[in-house]
Amino acid sequence: MKNTSLHGFRHAAGCSTLVLLSGLTQAQSLPDEGPTAARLDALKKELAAQAAALESMKRAMAEQEATIRELRSVVGAEALARKRGGQRPPGTGPAPGESAPAVAAGTSDAPNAPNSPDAPQNAQQGAPEPGSAPPQMVEPAVAQAGEQEPVGKPPQAETRPPEIAPITDQPGVLTAKGKVVIEPGFQYGYSSSNRVALVGFTVIPAVLIGLIDVREVKTTSYVGTFTMRYGLTDRMEIEAKVPYVHTSGSTISREVFTGTATDNVFNSSGSGLGDVEATLRYQLNNGNERMPFFIGWLRYKSNTGKDPFEVVTDCVTRCVGNTTGTGLPLGLPTGTGFQAIQPGVTWLLPSDPAVFFGTFSYLHNFARDNVSRTVLNGEKENLGKIAPGDIFGFSLGIGLSLNEHASFSIGYDQSIIWPIKQNGQTVPGSVRVTQGTLLVGYSYRFSPRYTLNVSVGAGLTRDTPDLQVNVRLPITF
Repeated sequence: MKNTSLHGFRHAAGCSTLVLLSGLTQAQSLPDEGPTAARLDALKKELAAQAAALESMKRAMAEQEATIRELRSVVGAEALARKRGGQRPPGTGPAPGESAPAVAAGTSDAPNAPNSPDAPQNAQQGAPEPGSAPPQMVEPAVAQAGEQEPVGKPPQAETRPPEIAPITDQPGVLTAKGKVVIEPGFQYGYSSSNRVALVGFTVIPAVLIGLIDVREVKTTSYVGTFTMRYGLTDRMEIEAKVPYVHTSGSTISREVFTGTATDNVFNSSGSGLGDVEATLRYQLNNGNERMPFFIGWLRYKSNTGKDPFEVVTDCVTRCVGNTTGTGLPLGLPTGTGFQAIQPGVTWLLPSDPAVFFGTFSYLHNFARDNVSRTVLNGEKENLGKIAPGDIFGFSLGIGLSLNEHASFSIGYDQSIIWPIKQNGQTVPGSVRVTQGTLLVGYSYRFSPRYTLNVSVGAGLTRDTPDLQVNVRLPITF
């Protein structure tokens, strides 16, 4: 529309100039008589008025050209070309910093275009060249052609979820078909808990006759992981994760039934292979700004790590009742000891410039029969059938893209753990536990092949680990 307006101004200005010059020439060719002199004066006044109008039109045209140059400097010539199908259409003119654009459509590169130094004077004044259509006929033809035929191709709809800085174990963007992603990772965790046990009886409220067992437990874990993902299709990927775990714990306590006033420190540790996992993910739909992307997944967790029942405990004969020893393990496990399966759904909703995301999952632990525990003298203590509680989890978060390389995410993750059952009965002292974690993540993409992901989790409940730090480096092949 801007080019059309400028073309109209130039054409009108050229026509006005031709009319005035023609009238002035005819007036000067007449003899200098009374009526003729009056007519000449009228023509001179009309010429002055037309010249003033022409100057006004030139000023308006200059203002419109300045506006067009300013818009082009903001949008950019390449962006305009992409909007028009990847080619610069005739008449759009050069990029910012180049000479002023030509007005007539289809003549921006021609040597006889208006404003060209090689153009004849009648072309600069807006007069059409011999054999060519008038400008006012060219523009409707171009407009009609633009209405009948689309310019360029519309952008393809995005079929992949947007990338965000991952703060959970379930990524949102799947691996492309035929691609392999190898992801070495490291996790650091720290947790502390206090336990106070009153052993005795009360005579009156606030008066206890007996002993108080106070324990403070501090646990530190280091987990190195090797993860590999492979894209089966553009919508499906498979993942395998192998962890190596090192855990150390310190228990500060005063032994019960001894009446001592001295704190004792009991240290233990454990290292070895953790529980190997396998996950299958599938993108269910093609989302947009109104419909989230949904990714369904199914995770299987094995019991390849050393389970808590294989660890020797500090008991001379038996741990039930804790009549001898501390009842604490002499080593720490590297796995849970139970196989589990976990279905879940991850969703992502792009809302420029942010991306909202979340996860819903349910983990089911399979019970074990004939579970026994090893005590200090090598004997076995039969525990029967143990069924760990299932876990319902969900997470919510928001991701922001800082630039083409860096992104930032913040979210919240919560897990609700049901009590443990032994031989069909709830274990005494086992209650439902809620774990809540505040997560912050950062991602930096060095290249299309290498990306660094860092996330930090802070526990919000007493049953949640105090601190978790994850560092991952996915490498695409």
